[in-house]
Amino acid sequence: MQRKFCSVCGGALISATGPHHSQRCASCGAEHFRNSKPCAGALVIRDGRVLLARRAIEPFKDHWDIPGGFLNEGEHPDDGARREILEETGLRVRLVESLGIYMDRYGDDGADEWTLNIYYLAEPLDDAEPRAADDASELAWFAPDELPATMAFKHEHQVLADWRARLRQP
Repeated sequence: MQRKFCSVCGGALISATGPHHSQRCASCGAEHFRNSKPCAGALVIRDGRVLLARRAIEPFKDHWDIPGGFLNEGEHPDDGARREILEETGLRVRLVESLGIYMDRYGDDGADEWTLNIYYLAEPLDDAEPRAADDASELAWFAPDELPATMAFKHEHQVLADWRARLRQP
């Protein structure tokens, strides 16, 4: 996503030359890098089923989504994934293992920001029932062969396919 103004002095930004896909301020010369935004989430698994959340906000309001979100500044992805799960579902989880890293865009407009999405497999720490909160309007458990056909973000189809592939491994 191209920015228009410098966060240092407010001057106009121009595209810089070179391989970094950055912008430079025409007034003060500050360089502004266009980086992917880091996100973390987890497939919370209980009794062979995965917990998905229906989005309460745009983009993709009312679509199914894997619980997760943007990392805070300086936040480790492990901590971010646990925080997002707690905020959206009320569940405290143990991260079991890393599932993968996936690229996507946040939204359906080509001008939206790139995201770097880090996913884990997780299990609830107790038998508490999840409750939709934060930016989730509904929660539901899905078996591997009952997953929704439409997910909020394109990369989530690959995340769920990777989970199903792991289930088939001996």
